[in-house]
Amino acid sequence: MNEMPSGRPDSPQTCRAARQALTTFLGQPGTKEDADAILFSVKSFAAAMLAYYISLQLALPKPFWAIVTVYVVSQTSAGASLSRGVYRFVGTLVGAVATVAIVPNFVNDPIVCSVILAGWIGRCLFLSLLDRTPRAYAFVLAGYTTSLIGFPSVLDPGAVFDTASLRVQEISIGILCAVLIHRYVLPKSMKGQFAGKLSATLQDARRIARLALAGTPEDNRNDRHQLAADLLMLRGLATHLPYDPGSATLRRETLQLIHDRLARLLPLSTEIEDRVRTLGLGHRDQADELTALVTDVAAWIAAPEAGQDETAAARLIGRARSVQAGLTKHATTPVDRVGANLAGHLAEMIGLIHDCDRLDRSMITGARSPKAVSLYESEPAKGYVYHRDPWMAARAALGSIVAILSGCAFWMWSAWPEGGTAVSILGVCCTLFGNFDAPVPFVVKYIVGSIWGVLISLVYSFAILPQVTNFAVLVAVLAPAFLIAGSLQARVPTTFMAMGITLTIPILAGLGTTYTADFAAFLNTAIALFIAVGFAAVSMSIFQTVPLEVAIDRLLRLSRRDVGRRALGGAPNEARWTSLMIDRTALLLPRQRAVGKTHTDVLDDTLRLLRIGHIAGQLRKIVPQVKGGAGAALRGLLSTIAACFSVRRSTSPAELADLDRRIEALMAMVAASSHNSRWRILDLLIDLRFALGFTATAHEEDPAHDR
Repeated sequence: MNEMPSGRPDSPQTCRAARQALTTFLGQPGTKEDADAILFSVKSFAAAMLAYYISLQLALPKPFWAIVTVYVVSQTSAGASLSRGVYRFVGTLVGAVATVAIVPNFVNDPIVCSVILAGWIGRCLFLSLLDRTPRAYAFVLAGYTTSLIGFPSVLDPGAVFDTASLRVQEISIGILCAVLIHRYVLPKSMKGQFAGKLSATLQDARRIARLALAGTPEDNRNDRHQLAADLLMLRGLATHLPYDPGSATLRRETLQLIHDRLARLLPLSTEIEDRVRTLGLGHRDQADELTALVTDVAAWIAAPEAGQDETAAARLIGRARSVQAGLTKHATTPVDRVGANLAGHLAEMIGLIHDCDRLDRSMITGARSPKAVSLYESEPAKGYVYHRDPWMAARAALGSIVAILSGCAFWMWSAWPEGGTAVSILGVCCTLFGNFDAPVPFVVKYIVGSIWGVLISLVYSFAILPQVTNFAVLVAVLAPAFLIAGSLQARVPTTFMAMGITLTIPILAGLGTTYTADFAAFLNTAIALFIAVGFAAVSMSIFQTVPLEVAIDRLLRLSRRDVGRRALGGAPNEARWTSLMIDRTALLLPRQRAVGKTHTDVLDDTLRLLRIGHIAGQLRKIVPQVKGGAGAALRGLLSTIAACFSVRRSTSPAELADLDRRIEALMAMVAASSHNSRWRILDLLIDLRFALGFTATAHEEDPAHDR
């Protein structure tokens, strides 16, 4: 009798504890990933069955293409699914039109027809590799569709128009169903994902700035490299935002402004770190103005809420400019000039960080005028700039053409009845996997998935489907395989393996308008699949694989070449140059990790080249204003930089020593002149010495440095 009352007061606490435990469990990264994968799988399967049902009702001859399309188009977010669907539709339509234009015109010459089809596919791959945005998927699909429709029609060109028309209809139904389900059934907005990534990136940027003020490069170098990769990821997410139902307030110009400021902050943090370490500010006990300024800026950065106070930011910027002016006016030693240079960089960094905070808030509130930012003056926003390499893209495209033509030669020489199907699959592999430096591991994952797909299809075709009597039962029996495969497709490590399952079952299991199991046809199609994918792996390892060391070396050589071009006046836009080099850093990061310790300094070299090119470009803009001997010396210095950073070779120690002597002599000439821009030129020359690695002079020439 006494136990009941004592238990009641505990029941609310028990419920709260249970809810808290459930919330904690669901909030764990692993649990959330599983839940997202399951939701994606259920929605994709629902869209696939809806597309299949509509195709059956319309009596389309190969409704399984609608199922395949759903799994190719479906993405984990509503915006990405819609954008991918739009790109796939455009690519499919263009590819179908191209196929109809090519095949009938070469009806009497299959060899020429195959060459032209292969050339079209290679061109589509080339354009997709140059684009490097999610829009590149449209080019991939233009080649993909031509391969699927064109090669099976080479020996039967009379049906190519009907085939292309039906394929577009089937694929369009799959696209429509995938987009509708992912957009309106428990949609996952990309805005939240983008906002979370942007918030984390801004926090990382503050940490990078704070560590730079402490002068600790060992703690900061990995963060800087990761920031470059995060900016690339943000750009990829931002591409899908216009298609996302919840992203109407995220404006393109605001995103570009944030990117430009974060991009500038990356090399600027290195500049500040070098000067703090050289001046020993992190170890000084004196309360001089510069040390106090560094301390106060670090405290301001460490308190994110302070970034919302425009008055505090403006006051810090004014104070930094005042310290810079004082040290510049009374500069008697190299250390004074370096201190003034540091103060100027601090003012710029404060403005950058404050602007990022304001722009971030403007996105949250939906403000229309990001141009209201006034603490940091810069050129108009450029946004992310992609590195594009036509030579490497042409290499991959040529490799795909050679592989496809080799397959065509074997097909026509052997008169293999399934040869057209095999070559079409080969062309699909060349376009789908052609954007990787080393595509073979991904092709192997796809082969593993295809093996599972064939085995599952075998069971369905000859054991389960003969017992199915209506559509509802068919959905029920297909659910286990597709739900498991769809869940695997939502996870990055198993995406390609899962695609091997989801793209194989609809075709091999005979999900057509009627049940027509034919073991011989099943076996022939499976053999064609494995021969085609296996040949694709072999040919891509020969013709389309780029060794990581080669890819790394080419990115570095192109960066060195562009430094020389900027020194000679090419590529004058500062924001574009900075963003381009950050993209190259983001491209180098996964490659550097893959090769391990062989290229530990590659990323630092890229950021150093970024700084040198940035400074050289700014000096080149000043050249027309500088007359006399100083102007001639400045032009000579820039010409020497252009020669030293040749694309064909690295800079020797002797060349670097000559550069240092030239810079020192030019600094003496400029300091003694009365030119209006002399302090600006001195600042840039100090920046250049630090970027080149000459930091000892300022320390050694000032005996009072350690007082």
